[in-house]
Amino acid sequence: MKRFIFIPFIIATLVLVKNHSINAQGNIKNEKNEYVQLSMKLLGAIKNDQDYKTYTKQLKELSLDKLSKSLDTDNKTKAFWINIYNAYIQILLTEKPSLFKDRNAFFKADQVNIGGEMMSFDFIEHGIIRGSKVKLSMGFLKDPFAGKIEKQFRVSETDGRVHFALNCGAKSCPYIAIYSAVNLDEELDIIASQFLERTTIYSKDEVKVTTLFSWFKGDFSSRGGVLGVLKSYNIIPQNADPDVEYKDYDWTLDLGNFTDLKS
Repeated sequence: MKRFIFIPFIIATLVLVKNHSINAQGNIKNEKNEYVQLSMKLLGAIKNDQDYKTYTKQLKELSLDKLSKSLDTDNKTKAFWINIYNAYIQILLTEKPSLFKDRNAFFKADQVNIGGEMMSFDFIEHGIIRGSKVKLSMGFLKDPFAGKIEKQFRVSETDGRVHFALNCGAKSCPYIAIYSAVNLDEELDIIASQFLERTTIYSKDEVKVTTLFSWFKGDFSSRGGVLGVLKSYNIIPQNADPDVEYKDYDWTLDLGNFTDLKS
């Protein structure tokens, strides 16, 4: 008799696991933009150890003009390029981990092929996703020499939450999720909350935080800086006024750190 009870239990468990796996792919079915869908499928294939080369081939062959016209909002732009950035970090560093030994050269090198245009991770992050911010200006300076493609794709407003979504391959990086344009604001809030809860250490007089806050101070100024961001996600009490200490960043190569977007 016990075996008949156990079998339905196994079936129910398998259904839950299957549904969990589908949810882990991101909200692909509800995503309306074909290019954001493509970026989601690429990252989903990498996450599930599936063949992703069909998607990278499609990305190489697409039209940049059609892509830029389709990514007509900041949310579409951020979702597409965050997924692309995170996907190619995993692809390139899995294929050749030694590239990470010279990180400066790695991020500057043109090695991501989108629409036949070779792009660097710095270009994607600072030029497009951050809206032409000068890399070493802590988010306070906009690049006056941005090129045509950068101007064609860049966001109109900088969103500090992207720093909790971009994974550069290091141990201290945020975990990788799959982002949709249709639910991006909710998804970025979820990943920000997850990351800050995991990395913040708070006591009455001091709070230790990720050094991302220090590197990109200007990107968080509209949200009240470090303390304003922490309070907005209930990481510290609303009346808290602790001293801020920035934690060291662990640059040890650490790939495959995927997470699901659960509120």
